[in-house]
Amino acid sequence: MVKPVEQLSLALPSAAAMGREDFLVAPSNATALAALDDPRGLPAGLTVLIGPPGSGKTHLAHVWAARVGAHWQTPETLVDTLPALLSEEAPRCVVIDDAQKLAQTPGEEALFHLVNHLRGKGQLLLTAPVPVRDWGLLLPDLVSRLSAAAHPALAEPDEGLLAAVLVKLFTDRQLRVEPALIDFLLSRMERSLAAAGDVVARLDRLGLQTKRRITRDLARQVLAEDLDNPDPDAAS
Repeated sequence: MVKPVEQLSLALPSAAAMGREDFLVAPSNATALAALDDPRGLPAGLTVLIGPPGSGKTHLAHVWAARVGAHWQTPETLVDTLPALLSEEAPRCVVIDDAQKLAQTPGEEALFHLVNHLRGKGQLLLTAPVPVRDWGLLLPDLVSRLSAAAHPALAEPDEGLLAAVLVKLFTDRQLRVEPALIDFLLSRMERSLAAAGDVVARLDRLGLQTKRRITRDLARQVLAEDLDNPDPDAAS
């Protein structure tokens, strides 16, 4: 049997709870949480939160944004929103989720101006799956400023965290499953938070389509789909 964890975080589908009380802490995310919970604020007012897909970056960014009253900004609209963000009335704390999407777009220059604007008088939190050096940024000055920022990371999950993720995903979808099903899934699924979200979503969908309870038999059917349709980009 897997050992439960006290808390954990995940960017969840459906009606996922995104508050601080819903952020379940495990060894893989405790360091990042502590960095964003620091009452002194972000180091030098700028932080890049990194972690693999589905690791909880968005949830943790929401927690920080709610605590400090930050403006939530998407990379796709940064260029259009920039004039308002540079105004005197604009919030002094800003989050840009999936900030790596700004690379090699006009958003790079907009981000550069925002970094300079908030420097010394505000806070900027960026999230991305990889460190700044791997974004493919073209502006050397922007690379320099962002590379110097703190890069707290969300690590790959251990078995206890994955178990808690599965339980929470099922609960968020108002699905009741037996504890033995969690162990069954853990022993057979890809060991990542993104895979946990995908498996639960497919189990929910198949259960609704077939009007069957979510059991081992249903889980076997979903997991067999992965064997029948392997990722073409995966290493052989």
